Amino acid sequence: MGEIINQDKARSLNRSEPKAVALIEAPQQYLTFLLGGEMFALAILNVKEIIEYGNITEIPMLPGYIRGVINLRGAVVPVIDLSARFGGQQTAVSRRTCIVIVEMKGGEQGDERHDIGIMVDAVSEVLEIPKSEIEAPPSFGAKIRVDFIEGMGKVSGKFVIILNMDRVLSIEELAQLGHATGAGLTGAAPDNLH
Repeated sequence: MGEIINQDKARSLNRSEPKAVALIEAPQQYLTFLLGGEMFALAILNVKEIIEYGNITEIPMLPGYIRGVINLRGAVVPVIDLSARFGGQQTAVSRRTCIVIVEMKGGEQGDERHDIGIMVDAVSEVLEIPKSEIEAPPSFGAKIRVDFIEGMGKVSGKFVIILNMDRVLSIEELAQLGHATGAGLTGAAPDNLH
């Protein structure tokens, strides 16, 4: 009788598998943007808003990839220059340059949330990319660190670099930088930020 129960369990598990697979295979939405002439993408779930570039307060003695901070409705938000973060030149500001505000989880338990701005050349569009159209990161030939790449999405016959934002925007790394310079990168905005 024990064998019959196990077979029934196996049949019920097999019946429920297609539903689980269907959920996993659902296309995910990504915000695409241009940076240094290349198309990148990040999961739309991380994105809070997109704002015009401007009113950045520079903070001395921070790495070149941190352009400064902005006051976003009373909160100090660090702005990361992705091009410089990837080891390239600082982004030249143009009419289409904007800041994408992303919400990142941090802290020891992963329960703290921090807003971080990323500076991009131009935002393109929101796309759905099915899992079947995403390949593993390349082992060579990428212009950025491989650990920054979540995968390569195929869109209209071209590849889009899908970023691993947890690696690109390490909250712990930013917190260490803030403490090292005495400049709190989180919390209430000082009066001189407008």
